Amino acid sequence: MAKFSEIELAFDFVSSGAPLEHAAYVSLATGQTYWHTEIGDNLEPLPSDIDEPGRYVAIPHKNELGLGKPLVLKFVERALPEKFHEVAAIFQRTGAYGRFKGLLERCGKLDEWYEFENHSQREALRSWCAANGIEIED
Repeated sequence: MAKFSEIELAFDFVSSGAPLEHAAYVSLATGQTYWHTEIGDNLEPLPSDIDEPGRYVAIPHKNELGLGKPLVLKFVERALPEKFHEVAAIFQRTGAYGRFKGLLERCGKLDEWYEFENHSQREALRSWCAANGIEIED
């Protein structure tokens, strides 16, 4: 059984970089998580059997769960529909999240965004765990 808090930490780690920059795995047998990065030193090596089918599941990047731009647009559609086209344009260029959060701050919606994002991530991760046969404890 895996601790949900460890799955969340691993998910944040994987999602903190570009896709494939960081990786994390959860053991289906023990629930233990293992972390790996391509851009720095790893504290511990990955298990030697990490590539054996059915033993480990790779923790997804937020983009794999639709938690990047699609989540932003879903929030804006609900909380700031009049800003939808402006936000969509923001996400056509690099540095979008910084500009998006600046807009939310000006509109007094930044805390609401963080709540929405956190709730959505937790729900998506719980669904992902269930779909991958990962038993979790809170």
